[in-house]
Amino acid sequence: MRRRREDRGEATPRGVDAEEGGGESTGSAGARPVSAVALDRFGLLCAVLAAVGFSGKAILVKRAYRYGVDAETLLALRLAFSLPFFLGMAWIGVGRAASPLTRRDWAWLFGLGLLGYYLASYLDFLGLQYLSAALERLILFVYPTLVVLLAALWLGQPLTRRALGALALCYAGIALAVAHDLRLAGTARDLALGGALVFGSALSYALYLLGSGRVVGRLGAVRVTAFASLIACGLGIGQFLLLRPLAALAQPGAVYGLALAMALVSTVLPVWAVAEAIRRIGAGPVALTGSLGPIVTLLLAWLLLDEALGVGQLAGAALVITGVMVIARR
Repeated sequence: MRRRREDRGEATPRGVDAEEGGGESTGSAGARPVSAVALDRFGLLCAVLAAVGFSGKAILVKRAYRYGVDAETLLALRLAFSLPFFLGMAWIGVGRAASPLTRRDWAWLFGLGLLGYYLASYLDFLGLQYLSAALERLILFVYPTLVVLLAALWLGQPLTRRALGALALCYAGIALAVAHDLRLAGTARDLALGGALVFGSALSYALYLLGSGRVVGRLGAVRVTAFASLIACGLGIGQFLLLRPLAALAQPGAVYGLALAMALVSTVLPVWAVAEAIRRIGAGPVALTGSLGPIVTLLLAWLLLDEALGVGQLAGAALVITGVMVIARR
């Protein structure tokens, strides 16, 4: 069988914390039928690597917390290690740009960097101090439902019965997962605080997605991702310098190794892999592969963090994934 020509549309790579949404990229590459996945196994492999890489972020953060590092220091280290990659992306984006950025463009990029990459990351890191990695991933994974609700609230898009049913599935799944963690941990205050922080992260990323639709087509995916990520890096590192002494950088070598792994395995590699996967097999199959995220996190948390894996948690994950898939196909 002759190989189909690859789509040449530009994909929107996920930025430093697009994984905080944990779901489908906003790329606009020409979508192929799902049956075309078989024609490009490397594209499918890239999609799986992206899902696994993004899902492993919570595991790395939780392991780093065992060494006593705080959220501000850990986030700054992750962003510092990611900085060279995004500088390279910015250089490529500027070289391809047909026109320079205006003040209005910079204002949009600052807002996107603040909401989508910096704030979503920071709230997520804070929430992981109180939640299990598995519950954190499930809460983040419902961000498409927030996009639908915000679009209905601000843009007047109607909420169909199908969308309402998907919302009910997602939040019923979250309730099951919370009940599972509450029964084991018995710390309602920590669950409430951590859940609110991670939900805030998902909300921040949903706002980023709504805003990015206004500028990606005009500025290009590479420039938006690169400059918004660089702004997030500046905000995260600047926050550390304001809130923590330089002595806080005196961390065990394991913390630096985990921060480097977050930058490479859970940021740089997935950003490249999801863009390559969309280019090869289209956005639809990549989105379906992204549904592996919560399951991968559940298994990794069980294997590497000794988190309990129960029927309620698995049932909750199944409901959330089903609801998100219904939203994605609406």
